[in-house]
Amino acid sequence: MKHRIYSMTFAHTYPFLVAKAEKKGQTKAEVDEIIHWLTGYSQEAFEAQLKKEVTIEAFFSDAPAMNPSRALIKGVACGVRVEEIEEPLMREIRYLDKLIDELAKGKKMEKILRQ
Repeated sequence: MKHRIYSMTFAHTYPFLVAKAEKKGQTKAEVDEIIHWLTGYSQEAFEAQLKKEVTIEAFFSDAPAMNPSRALIKGVACGVRVEEIEEPLMREIRYLDKLIDELAKGKKMEKILRQ
């Protein structure tokens, strides 16, 4: 049984990620930087994915270069410990959630990007 979120468009969920960050004084550019770091999309390719309204599943499966350092992301996102999520796509989604949570909490970008 597939999760309902997989068939939602990334373009639908993206404004919520931006709103979460902006509500805490962060910027859309910082959200985009996190997405680029995590997925390897350039800004142009990312915008093309938004325009095509690809599903969340396609957004992550088509990502040019998932960052190997994402395995360093630990902690709880949406009430679930990300490092314990077995389903690969759900883990990728929660990695992004966790990074946006860290941004919203005011963590420094170099820490968020695991540098």
